[in-house]
Amino acid sequence: MSKTIAILGSTGSIGESALKVISKFNGDFRVAGLTTRRNILRLEQQVKKFRPSMVGVVESASFQDFSRSHGNNGLQIFGGTESLEKIATAPRVDLVLSGVVGAVGLKALLAALKMGRTVALANKESLIMAGSLVTETAKKYGATLLPVDSEHSAMFQCIQGQAGNPIHKIILTASGGPFYNFKGDLSKVTVEKALAHPNWVMGRKITVDSATLMNKGLEAIEAHFLFGVPLEKIQIVIHRQSIIHSAVEFEDGSILAQMSHPDMCLPIQYALTYPERKPCPIPRLDFAKMKQLDFAEPDFRKFPCLELALSAGKAGGTAPCVLSAANEVAVYAFLAGKIKFTDIPKIVARVLGKHKIIKKPGLEDILDADRGARREAEALC
Repeated sequence: MSKTIAILGSTGSIGESALKVISKFNGDFRVAGLTTRRNILRLEQQVKKFRPSMVGVVESASFQDFSRSHGNNGLQIFGGTESLEKIATAPRVDLVLSGVVGAVGLKALLAALKMGRTVALANKESLIMAGSLVTETAKKYGATLLPVDSEHSAMFQCIQGQAGNPIHKIILTASGGPFYNFKGDLSKVTVEKALAHPNWVMGRKITVDSATLMNKGLEAIEAHFLFGVPLEKIQIVIHRQSIIHSAVEFEDGSILAQMSHPDMCLPIQYALTYPERKPCPIPRLDFAKMKQLDFAEPDFRKFPCLELALSAGKAGGTAPCVLSAANEVAVYAFLAGKIKFTDIPKIVARVLGKHKIIKKPGLEDILDADRGARREAEALC
């Protein structure tokens, strides 16, 4: 039986990878909706190939351009940030893949969960901003959250069949990014060097987050919300080979790990085909050819973003939301050449330092905190 899928952020790295996976399965999936922020040329190509019945274009000018070109061919075209919600809640959609970057994905995620839908979640910022609200909404409406990040997919795979067995510890692995062994002055590194990840091909924002190790702090907060494990029981270890994508230790001392070649095809496909496993065209691991697997403690002094994220996660309430918003603004400022690489944690720290945490925020509190943090970070940038 085929699944009908809507992809939020279809022109980004996760969306593109998901469509490649879908292309391999003739008839197993039907694409109902696609969205982009502004890459309408790529969206047009995707529409021709996958024939969705509806699309969304978030940016106003791009929406107008796309509507003029495609408004008379029967395709439903939605514009603005609300287009994400319309696609996510469209009739007869079995699975929503949220691959957008940033806070823009939160309302669409909550709307899909309120319909009891299965959501394959790659939009980490939504979970960081409103983790309790997201997981409580999913539980209340009987929705299913399937993690798409390689690390959280690994954790999810390790706990399958372990119902009733408490998790003693989650071991969250990190490649360390392009600068873990870097001996020079990090304040002088270029955007190009920050985007040169040694193991993974990802979007620009998440690649910079990997370079600062902010990504690993954000992932620890995600794991806390997804699996109900205190941050104190999440151990971050540097694993340069990116073969073990994460592991789970149980009360008896047994550790289950998920291992594979570092390729996003596998976690994306697992979320789309869950609970089934299908053949995946990635290189197979040969244990006889693996020389070694290395592990080390993270360097908190060299990468202050990691400590900032963990501290915000432990503070809870609106702190993770402010962390995520300030970081997003700072990362894009770095990518635009406005600030130095080492300015990213400084800006995040200053914004967090000024914020008065709301311990049990509602949606409007979260959105207000997000907007305020962005304004403050933009002023500092």
